[in-house]
Amino acid sequence: MKNRFKVLRAERNWTQADLAAELDVSRQTINAIEKDKFDPSLSLAFKASRLFGMPIEEIFQDES
Repeated sequence: MKNRFKVLRAERNWTQADLAAELDVSRQTINAIEKDKFDPSLSLAFKASRLFGMPIEEIFQDES
């Protein structure tokens, strides 16, 4: 699943640790999501949607 975490994080001048703290996950989780090695849970996707103020579909795109 492709995502825009890195771009959205950079637009806010946040580090991976900053974003991890906002979403209550580890920095390693953010790194894995940004490198497309881990798909977030639905609850994490909703948290990200609220944090970035945009629909889930604008943050995450299914590759199929």
